Amino acid sequence: MESSAEPGSAGSIPPAGVVAALRGAGCVFAEQEAQLLLAAADGPAELARLVRARVAGTPLEYLVGWVEFDGLRIAVTDGVFVPRQRSRLLVRAAVGHLAGRPEPLVVELCCGCGAIGLAIAAAVPGVRLHAADIDPVAVGCARSNLAPIGAAVYAGDLFAALPGRLRGAVDVLVANAPYVPTAAIALMPPEARDHEPGIALDGGPDGTRVLRRVIAGAVAWLAPDGVLLVEVGTSQIPLITTAFTAAGLAPQIVRDEELGATVALGRPAAAGAGRA
Repeated sequence: MESSAEPGSAGSIPPAGVVAALRGAGCVFAEQEAQLLLAAADGPAELARLVRARVAGTPLEYLVGWVEFDGLRIAVTDGVFVPRQRSRLLVRAAVGHLAGRPEPLVVELCCGCGAIGLAIAAAVPGVRLHAADIDPVAVGCARSNLAPIGAAVYAGDLFAALPGRLRGAVDVLVANAPYVPTAAIALMPPEARDHEPGIALDGGPDGTRVLRRVIAGAVAWLAPDGVLLVEVGTSQIPLITTAFTAAGLAPQIVRDEELGATVALGRPAAAGAGRA
C-alpha cells in the first residue's frame, strides 16, 4: 500500500500495536504511517479512531490532512484526488519549459487540490497561475492551497471555466486529467477506488475521453510558443499522439522509469517544427 505522505516524527517509537495493525492491513510503510498518525492524533481515543480508519482503507492523506508533493506539504480533504508522486514529472517538464521566462502564465486543468500548479509556482518565480476543476470539493481545496500565492481557481468543465482573456496567452497548460479506463477502476487499490472521487479517475472506455477534450481545445489557449503537458498511461501513447497531431500540436513523449511516469507534451505545430 503506497503512501505519498512524508514520514514525520512522533517524538518516540510508535506503539508496537499500531504498527502491527497497519502492517496487518497491508501498509508497506507501517512504521512511517504510525508516526504520522501519532503526530496527527490529539489523544489515545483519536489515535484509535485514525488507526481503525486506516485499517479500513481510508487514505492516509485524508486522515493526516496533507500530502507531501515535490517537497511541499499540501492540504487534502476527504473526497479530493490525492496527488501521485509520478506527477512530479509534469512539474519537471513545465519548469524546464518556463526557465528564463518573466511572469509566465500557467493554467492547470483538472487541478484537484492544486498540487501540480503549486509546485510549478514554487519552482518558477513570478508565475501567474490559474487553475480549474469541475468538482466543487476539489475547487474548495485548491482555493485554500493556492490563495497564499494569489492564484485564481475556477469551477467548471475544462476550458469553459477559464476567463476569455487567457485565450492565446498560456505558456504552460498542464492537466493530470482522469485517464484510468472505466473497467480498470475495479482493479485499483481500495483506498483509491472506494474513497477518491470517480470523476477524478474515470477516463472512459479507453481512458482518453477527457484527455482528448483537453488536447482538442488546447491550441486556442496556448501562446505561440506555449506547451500542453498531460499525464498518460503507456498503452495510450498511440491514441494520444494521434490526438495531438489532429489538434495541430507537435507531440513528444517524456518518460521517467524511476517515477513510473509518462507525460505527453505538445506544442503548436509551427513552433514544434521550428524547434526540430
